[in-house]
Amino acid sequence: MRTEQESTVEHYGGDEGPGRADPPEAPSGEAVIVRAPTEARNPGTHDIDLLPALEILRRINAEDATVPAAVEAALPRLARAVELGVAALESGAAIHYFGAGTSGRIAAQDAAELPPTYGVPADWVVAHHAGGGEALARAVEGIEDDWEAGRADAAGIAPGSLAIGLAASGRTPYVGGALEAARERSATTVLISANPEAPLAGRVDVHVGMDTGPEVIAGSTRMKAGTAQKLALNAFSTAVMVRMGRTYSNLMVGVDATNGKLRGRVVTILAEATGSDVESCAAALTDADGDTRTALVSLLARVPAAQARQALSTARGRVRDALATLA
Repeated sequence: MRTEQESTVEHYGGDEGPGRADPPEAPSGEAVIVRAPTEARNPGTHDIDLLPALEILRRINAEDATVPAAVEAALPRLARAVELGVAALESGAAIHYFGAGTSGRIAAQDAAELPPTYGVPADWVVAHHAGGGEALARAVEGIEDDWEAGRADAAGIAPGSLAIGLAASGRTPYVGGALEAARERSATTVLISANPEAPLAGRVDVHVGMDTGPEVIAGSTRMKAGTAQKLALNAFSTAVMVRMGRTYSNLMVGVDATNGKLRGRVVTILAEATGSDVESCAAALTDADGDTRTALVSLLARVPAAQARQALSTARGRVRDALATLA
């Protein structure tokens, strides 16, 4: 007997009738009815089309306010995902995101922002969006239903990597195919969804299922479900970067001073971290060839830039570990 919160997939129009959900994809021409919390009608917004603009916004805002609590409830599972991400990067492998539609766009944004924020290689975190670059800018209908496309996009994953699938309903075939192929290549797998009873949950190592409930507009998962995924993925990648030593205290020290604006920002970071005057920080940054962490270690340990650089290399880029070896 199913509860209201359980998720099912029913197919209509093909030879097999309703109920087939393994894998959760349908032949071309079938209607797929997803029974999931994200698809249900919100009892508090039945009259939303009769309301003035301000009241519509208040209803939306009230629903949005419930999202952080849903994310908080899933933090223990998200922490496990962080540890898997750190393990993948420390082994020399990578983190791969897979998603379609809103989920895929959130993943692409998160991956794109990490290199300039933390000074990490672009291949540390790689986003794969169903339908490729064209689907990022404009919706390509139907591509998310392609299980084999997901498998193809995950075919190049190296053993030891972490594959993270994002799917509001937790059943997107593209994501399922990608996670299946990733497991076959000895990668660990995580699913981030807005459905605690996600159909794909049993196929992954960790399921971060956030119970965001029905949307203000039924099935519009770019709203609460998308917000939850944005919060979870930002928190995940930030925590991974912190654990990988890409910050010192709460300061970004992976930023490289490649232009005047960034140089000014880095000098400010160095002054905040060390208490040194701006002139000393600027000079240390010059000696470090624009490398923030080298300049920081040089200032804090009072050693030449070359010695700071060597200590960082030994410490795998972690500032506190480098300072410990110099001390």
